[in-house]
Amino acid sequence: MTMQTQANQSKPVPAARQPAPVRRLTTAGLMQDQREVEIEHAGRIYRLRITQLNKLILTA
Repeated sequence: MTMQTQANQSKPVPAARQPAPVRRLTTAGLMQDQREVEIEHAGRIYRLRITQLNKLILTA
C-alpha cells in the first residue's frame, strides 16, 4: 500500500443526510369538529370524511 492510498482510506466519510420527519396531523386539528372536509389537490377536490364507525374515507 502506498502512502497516498493510506491517506485516502483514513479520510472520514460524510454522514448520510437524514430524511425530514413526516409531518403528523391529528384528525381533531384537521377536521375542527366537522365530520367532513374538502381538500384541493392538483386542481381536484377530494372529500375526507369520518364514518359512523369512526373510520376515514377519502373520495374524489
